[in-house]
Amino acid sequence: MCGRRPRRMLVGMSGGTDQNKVHGLSGFEDTVKDFWTSRPQRPLRGRKVAGVAAAIGNRYGLDPVVVRVAFVAASVFGGIGLALYLLGWLLFPGEGDQVSPFEALLGRGRSATSKAFTIVLVIAFFPVVSWAFSGSWGWFEGGGIIGLALLVTALYLLHRSRGHENRPVAPAEETMTYPMSTPSPATSTTDPLGAAPLAWDLPEPAPAYTPPPPAPPAPKRPRSKVGIATFGVALLVAGAGAAAAAAGIGWFSAPHIIGLVLGVLGIGLVSGAFARGGRGLIALAVPLSIAGVVLTSVPVADYSGGFGNVDAAPRTAAEVLPRYEQTAGDLRLDLTALPADTPVTTEVRLGAGQSTILVPETADVQFECESSAGNVDCLGRHSDGLGRPAIIGQDLGTDGTGGLQLDLKVSQGAGNIEVRRG
Repeated sequence: MCGRRPRRMLVGMSGGTDQNKVHGLSGFEDTVKDFWTSRPQRPLRGRKVAGVAAAIGNRYGLDPVVVRVAFVAASVFGGIGLALYLLGWLLFPGEGDQVSPFEALLGRGRSATSKAFTIVLVIAFFPVVSWAFSGSWGWFEGGGIIGLALLVTALYLLHRSRGHENRPVAPAEETMTYPMSTPSPATSTTDPLGAAPLAWDLPEPAPAYTPPPPAPPAPKRPRSKVGIATFGVALLVAGAGAAAAAAGIGWFSAPHIIGLVLGVLGIGLVSGAFARGGRGLIALAVPLSIAGVVLTSVPVADYSGGFGNVDAAPRTAAEVLPRYEQTAGDLRLDLTALPADTPVTTEVRLGAGQSTILVPETADVQFECESSAGNVDCLGRHSDGLGRPAIIGQDLGTDGTGGLQLDLKVSQGAGNIEVRRG
């Protein structure tokens, strides 16, 4: 008979570089090559869309929520976050796949993502990148480049410091090896095994198993101060931006101030990812991102005047300003004390807030009221929602024709407009 050894399973590691080599990465090129060979794998569980954020979090020992917030902030900040997410979807293999969807499209292996859907992702990637760098997406000039630099630098530093951890394992492959058959040894008529009984090499009895002692508990890491420090810097940036806006420096609009604060929070979140802290910054970054989107959707930046409340009550036509304008706040204009002998024309412009205009009971009012996002109640005529047309009309008051001749125009970016008789 021919002896046959059992087949062996050869399991390959994705990115076969051992830990010592990863620790000894000599430069940028080695780091990039090792990152590619040990790319994060998109998990089947715990994903929200494609699993890109969960893949990065699992690969480098981060909370996936922090990674998702970074993608969202980069998308709002300049549009690059969505482009990088699509790129990760194309280039990160799924759990259990041989290659990434893009490599499968080139015929280099198997991926669970269909080739038709991969083509759709590739087609969608190019306009998203174009919008991010052209400035037509996002609400902070240059935000796409800044977001790209922050995210790529964070990923590079993560791989330099934690690339040896959680290295993904490729799907197992079987390799069968067959040794050459050798003739059986000659048998003896006296010993069926072909050897003297005294020459048998019997194994020594195995020693009794002793379980290893339990590992000592890991020392508790001190609480990181990254979150507190970042919050303090963000408050300083917000205060300095508001002061600059109040001083009349035009660049410091509400979207730009929020953009600066989000940039500080983004740096804090990246730093906290290394120091394992700063997760509480998410509670501040999310509403600020939403506020940035809202302020971008309405033309608040087109309104000057600063921040705060305005309360004016002129008593003569000479005291009425041609224009009352404010960037954000509440604006209240009381015209009920004006005499009826002099016609009055004025305009009210408010970026965000509440505009309230009171007119005399008997005034003949020619009005135009418009809010890009909000509710309008202009002498009994109403509109609400986004992008609604202006309300234009005339109201002669309780006595019909006669009384103060008032020409009023009210425009607002976001908020409510109310024009009523006092």
